[in-house]
Amino acid sequence: MTVEAHKETLEFKAEVSQVLDLVISSLYSNKEIFLRELISNASDAAEKLRFESLTDEQLLEEDPSLRVRVLVDKDAGTITVSDNGIGISRQEMIDTIGSIASSGTRQFAQALKAAQGAAAEGDAEQGEAAGDALIGQFGVGFYSAFIVADKVSVVSRRAGLTAEHGVRWTSDGGGSYTLETVEKPARGTDVILHLKDDAKEFLEPWRLRTIIGKFSDHIAMPVEMEKEDFGGDEEEGEDKADKEAKAPEFEQVNKGTALWMRSKADLSDDDYKAFYKHISHDFEDPLAWAHNRVEGTNEYTALLYLPKRAPWDLWDREQKHGVKLYVKRVFIMDEADKLMPHWLRFVKGVVDSDDLPLNVSREILQHNRKIDTIRGANVKRVLGLLESMAKDEPEKYQTFWGEFGRVLKEGPAEDFQNRERIGGLLRFASTHNDDDAQNVSLDAYIERMQEGQKDIYYITADSPAAARHSPHLEVFRKKGVEVLLLSDRVDEWLVSHLHEYKGKHLQSVTKGKLDLGELADKEDQEKAEQAEKEHEDLLKRLKDSLGERVNEVRVSTRLVDSPACIVVGEHDMSANLARVLKAVGQEAPDMKPTLEVNLDHPLVKRLEAESEQTKFDDLGMILFDQAQLAEGGQLDDPAAFVGRLNKLMMNMFMSGG
Repeated sequence: MTVEAHKETLEFKAEVSQVLDLVISSLYSNKEIFLRELISNASDAAEKLRFESLTDEQLLEEDPSLRVRVLVDKDAGTITVSDNGIGISRQEMIDTIGSIASSGTRQFAQALKAAQGAAAEGDAEQGEAAGDALIGQFGVGFYSAFIVADKVSVVSRRAGLTAEHGVRWTSDGGGSYTLETVEKPARGTDVILHLKDDAKEFLEPWRLRTIIGKFSDHIAMPVEMEKEDFGGDEEEGEDKADKEAKAPEFEQVNKGTALWMRSKADLSDDDYKAFYKHISHDFEDPLAWAHNRVEGTNEYTALLYLPKRAPWDLWDREQKHGVKLYVKRVFIMDEADKLMPHWLRFVKGVVDSDDLPLNVSREILQHNRKIDTIRGANVKRVLGLLESMAKDEPEKYQTFWGEFGRVLKEGPAEDFQNRERIGGLLRFASTHNDDDAQNVSLDAYIERMQEGQKDIYYITADSPAAARHSPHLEVFRKKGVEVLLLSDRVDEWLVSHLHEYKGKHLQSVTKGKLDLGELADKEDQEKAEQAEKEHEDLLKRLKDSLGERVNEVRVSTRLVDSPACIVVGEHDMSANLARVLKAVGQEAPDMKPTLEVNLDHPLVKRLEAESEQTKFDDLGMILFDQAQLAEGGQLDDPAAFVGRLNKLMMNMFMSGG
């Protein structure tokens, strides 16, 4: 079958053009990163073919030895990174290379601009490092080729198609690219870089070999380069033309062994860091890693990494995350999410099993006991790594927490078995500190608990400031009792599943009647009970005035300076959670709160003395609305609140005070 030649010029999407412009014009001192990215992509393509050939050997055609080659043409000023892997079809060219990481393109552009801004403000090194890291984060490593090239061509044929189905993609990094149908006898992909004048250094083979040794030494796929001629004697009768006509000889320039299968004693920190950058496409070193070989009834090797920086799609629930799965050194799949729970989706790495079948699929992984065992062990390994870091390197752990703390807070809801261990790794802001940094552990809180204190107290709010200044904290501040300040959206999800830690109950200060246990003064309790009786008329009158807006009006034991506060039932949804649900378009039950009043406050005394019902109603509504605002809530009728407040102020002015 003959395929009609077809050439067309296509425009990049507007956002893609913006990204290209930013990548090309950004300040990169480490230009050699382009080779690492292209070799990594080529290696992935070869691995994918090896996997697909397990069920269709014909895809290998007559070339079963998979490899990556780097070729130099000094006369043409080009470098070619070639692989005989799975290849790319015409439509795949449009969908992948022509679109970049379309779901994150806008975020990438914004983040890269910020990196450039850092460089412009004088921190060039930081700006360049951030830019390098962003390329890895957003999966656009291919476009790092334009750092050194003013034109890039990609010639590819997908395995299984005939030679006439080859396709050439060409772009100068501007607003468009061309696609052309070409003949390509060999499957796989050739990426041809036409180097800029200031990048001619990369035409020296020794320079490329050095880069490969630095970045790609531990790729399991052989990386080959043409054997260098060191000026030996020519064979008798061999002239220059004969020599050039000879087929080139290639030699492997990387070790090409699976790093995770080597002994830890034979590996340096630099080895581990280089391999992490290969599998993650991250340009920063990892924060920490764990390398283990497990033998017995279930034999496998796991090499797991904690990144230093959160990826841009960390909160995309549709995006797959996970580690790479190998079976007996054969690559099976990327992002094997069944090997790592969703709340550890930031973990990168490799799991290589000796026991799983080579034709394992995502469906098989869902119902495989060996996978469950590996997954459970992986979780414990990561938790152990984090526990060691938190104990021995607290500053490094705070770096981790700043990037991934909110994800870790999902753990207690999703992993009952490890709930206590996860709880020990959590960090919160607290009234113990003056700032809003999340650096207080539950263990540290327990150590500071007062004699007789039985609960761990916390408050949830939509911001650290709202939590810290809530009227609910007044009695705790007076008694010197520490309260955890929870303001992340995930915190509501956390405390609904983490009910206790090391035998200590987690108690919200905004729910139910306040019970301070042995911390409460008996005299204060008796006074409150007596006040309920003495001021029964006020409480009933205020309840009648507010009607269905409240469930109950009672005397408060938690207020010191504020006139009133809103309290929900012990088992009711918190007001903050209700606001969070409504903010994301979810239904939230309508709950009638309890209004607690501070009988010692002048406004409440003024309310009790008011005999005119209209003024009583207005003042009662002002107290109720103020209590709602103090909790971060929104008023149903803000204009009515302002009107009542204005009326009250006018009456005060007219009465002279």
